[in-house]
Formats: sequence, structure tokens, C-alpha cells
Amino acid sequence: MTSNLALFPALLGERWHQLVTPVQQMHGNAPHVLARGAVDVEGATNLPIRWLRHLLGLPEPGLQQPLEVTIERRDTCEIWTRRFASKQMRSVLDRVTNSPLLSERLGPITLHFELLRDDTVIDWQLRSVRMFGLRLPRALFGNVLSRSGAQDDRYAFHIDTRLPLLGRLVAYRGWLEIVDGD
Repeated sequence: MTSNLALFPALLGERWHQLVTPVQQMHGNAPHVLARGAVDVEGATNLPIRWLRHLLGLPEPGLQQPLEVTIERRDTCEIWTRRFASKQMRSVLDRVTNSPLLSERLGPITLHFELLRDDTVIDWQLRSVRMFGLRLPRALFGNVLSRSGAQDDRYAFHIDTRLPLLGRLVAYRGWLEIVDGD
């Protein structure tokens, strides 16, 4: 994989060219992207889940929340800032050193994903989780569904994270349209 490629094209290789235009625009080479759209957010309401959502900057449940996403790319690193109706969530995406995996750092949590192409969709397969740098046992990080694709010629996404014994941490599904991308 060539080092001068942006993060997603480098990790997906030849599979990158088979993705639809909205996905390539969102995950491509532009150094700056601003996108706006709407999102439906769900999540359990028990105290541990609410506290964890707060710690990680995850959005609170609510339908048709406005969403604004900015992406700043520097070499292979991407800083994603998501502004939901009442929350801002920032994560840093990069390539795991000497690995074909993507890392996403969200506060004290770092997620490692393998990016797969499923037809015209990117399927993010969670492979490991670290908290404060320590690897968590597989049984502790539950189930994560993360897919990004297109619907009605717009970038579309679906994320659903469930934790053992606690329930749904957060699930959000929505769309974005790029309003500015250099």
C-alpha cells in the first residue's frame, strides 16, 4: 500500500475504486471536508451507559438531529469532529503501525478496525479495543456494527455499539452531504 495515498484509499487498496462516489468523496484525499446532514440516535438509558456516553463525547438519543462533520487530513491521520444537536464528538483516525488496520481514538478508547468492502459499502470490522493503552479482552467490547455507504446519492452511515450486560451504548444512522471539500 502506497504511503502517499490518503488513509482509506491506502487501507482499501484496489477495493477503493469499487466504492460509490459519495463514499470516495467523504473518505478520499481532500485535506478538508465539511459535511452536513441528519441523524437518528438511539441508546440505553441506564446510568452506566449514560456516563460512558458522556465520557466518550457520544451523542444522546434523539430523532432527526442535525449533524455537521468536519474532517481534517494530515498525511495518513484524519481528525473527525462530529457536531450533533447537543454534543461534539472528536476522534482521530490513523493507520495502526505495521498493520493493515485502522485505528480510531475516541478519548481514552482506541478501536482497531479492518476495513472490508461489501459491494459498495465499507464494512468496519472491529478487531481489538484498547482503553488507556491496555488491550481489553474480546468479551468486554461487545458488538459493533459500523458501515458507510450511499443512499439517494448521499453519504450514508450506520453505527451500532452494544456492550455486554449494559446494552446499547449508542446507535446512529443518517446521511451527510459535502458542502465544502478542498
